Amino acid sequence: MAKQNKLKIQAGSLRIIGGKWRGRKLSFPDIEGLRPTADRVRETIFNWLQMQLGSARCLDLFAGSGALGFEAASRGATHVDLVEQSNQAVNYLRQSRQQLSAEECHLHQATAQAFLSSSTVQYDIVFIDPPYQADLWSEIADLLIQKQCLSANALIYLECPKQQQLPALPANWLLIKDKTAGDVRYCLFRNE
Repeated sequence: MAKQNKLKIQAGSLRIIGGKWRGRKLSFPDIEGLRPTADRVRETIFNWLQMQLGSARCLDLFAGSGALGFEAASRGATHVDLVEQSNQAVNYLRQSRQQLSAEECHLHQATAQAFLSSSTVQYDIVFIDPPYQADLWSEIADLLIQKQCLSANALIYLECPKQQQLPALPANWLLIKDKTAGDVRYCLFRNE
């Protein structure tokens, strides 16, 4: 019982911004490096993506709190793979999935690299928001291309520190949106 109370005290919460689960709150663990995408940034991202979400297959790499993946499902994505390495985060993601009855969301406990190496799915929308200190943007982008995980004209969301220059990315990724909020830079690319 004490362990369960401690877990609740250390948990944070976020809310789904729009769609069928609008206003629903989800909990996430207090894990170093886990930074749920802020509400106003998520609102902007999903305004950018709204026309492409219906029937989309989405991939939330480094799912963490699940903010991006669950928001995508709430707004109409028909299939969302949430990939997360942390046991503790996966347990919270599982609880959130159950709480929302989110059958379109599929949890995968793995590193992003291991998941992409074995994936046979092509995605329409991919979210790349790794822990900043891991510096995995270029590696993950290369794997997405090598393993042919992107559908034609797929959209790729990337989040990184504001002061950092954009990492080396595939030449065929066209930058279509680029904004900052606080210490965060967030961009949307199209796979050309």
